Amino acid sequence: MKKVFVLIALLYCSMIPFVQAQQHSEQNHQQYIWPKDALVKKKLDQWQDNKFGLLMHWGTYSQWGIVESWSLCPEDEGWCERKGPASANYFEYKKAYENLQTSFNPIQFNPDKWAQAAQDAGMKYVVFTTKHHDGFCMFDSKYTTYKVTDKKSPFSSNPKSNIAKEVFEAFRKKDFMVGAYFSKPDWNTPSYWWPYFPPKDRNVNYNPKKYPQKWQEFKDFTYNQIEELMTEYGKMDILWLDGGWVRPFSSIDTSISWQRTIPYDQDIDMSRIAAMGRKNQPGLLVVDRTVGGEYENYVTPEQSIPDHYMPIPWETCMTMGSSWSFVPNDPYKSSREIIQTLVDIVAKNGNLLLNVAPGPDGEWHAEAYQRMKEIGYWLNIHGESIYGTKPIAPYREGQWAFNRKGQSVYVTYLPKMGESMPSLITVPWKSVGKSMLVHLIGESTSLSYKITASGIQVRIPNYIQEKLTDNPAWVFKITQTL
Repeated sequence: MKKVFVLIALLYCSMIPFVQAQQHSEQNHQQYIWPKDALVKKKLDQWQDNKFGLLMHWGTYSQWGIVESWSLCPEDEGWCERKGPASANYFEYKKAYENLQTSFNPIQFNPDKWAQAAQDAGMKYVVFTTKHHDGFCMFDSKYTTYKVTDKKSPFSSNPKSNIAKEVFEAFRKKDFMVGAYFSKPDWNTPSYWWPYFPPKDRNVNYNPKKYPQKWQEFKDFTYNQIEELMTEYGKMDILWLDGGWVRPFSSIDTSISWQRTIPYDQDIDMSRIAAMGRKNQPGLLVVDRTVGGEYENYVTPEQSIPDHYMPIPWETCMTMGSSWSFVPNDPYKSSREIIQTLVDIVAKNGNLLLNVAPGPDGEWHAEAYQRMKEIGYWLNIHGESIYGTKPIAPYREGQWAFNRKGQSVYVTYLPKMGESMPSLITVPWKSVGKSMLVHLIGESTSLSYKITASGIQVRIPNYIQEKLTDNPAWVFKITQTL
């Protein structure tokens, strides 16, 4: 059974419309609205300096090793496909899925271990799924019984049963910025998928204009749950909202295919939600993903990287493995690939939010911990070329990436697998002064060089060549002295 569910997850990762966020990031380039609130601006600057964060998708679905939530969605798409004994009947399947609440018992849950691993990896902020589209709350909401702390859930008797609270506290102790992922659509609450009608697709299953009282119930439900997160879970830096089809009809961009299929105005009054959030959490970053406007403080292309520098705040959210949710034996990206991805993103003015999915027992794959160590080893040496830097033209050029901090420019080469460092290498940086120092990050000795028409030709000593041959990124630091 688990093997077929793995197939669902893999189909989801290859087919789910991550292009949605990529399309939005490109078209929103010219539409981005910079925040006016001074505290929000300050928080946004801090977030941009942090560069590297951790995202975690986790819920009852981890027990089946399937895609998060989407198998409940009655759409004929690969990422919504149902498998298993109850799959032939939608309503029986939904009942079986929701019954996972009665067996979810992640007794190995140890958020302090995760926070330490993330800190060792060089991560600076965390975003945790408090609720995905299926509506199951990983926090102790008063407004539903479909939650990890309800008596139907065996984990409810555990001292750490309020999972989101435990995660946020563990990461705050490590000085992380903290963000709450929250799904705007909720496929469990009767005010979104009203039981009077069967669900038709991912959207609300009734016309909000025809049933305004029902829609008001949903708006209040959403507001109340977000208010819980903003008032009962300590200092919060980011409200990361997913489910971009829940949006005002006026915000739909018909040039984007998935937005053309939204049938109703699903305005949940973001101005009210944001005002409440910032009243309780001054400077709160609100990320109303793909909707645009003043409540999308940064843009979030999903599983993809823009092919050019973008002058607005943005973040690629990407999986460490193949799936957002836990999949047994999930193939993980190499630390080399992740490090080169981070360098590429930072050179284009973005952040990387890397997803790791806990399993049903409350643990990560062993490979995730290993990748964290390897990434952290590189960042411990080369972090000055990442944190607090600003992009500088030409940003990305072939295998080279460019950024700066203070009087120093960092020019990073991304070698291909097996590529050896040569004894002479031309760094394509032409804005040179009368005098400068050139170093390879991690080496105390400055390198000899000469200026050429193509840039700075640097001589690499043999011992450095040998040391850096397998390094995923070679960082040249150029500092003007005159």
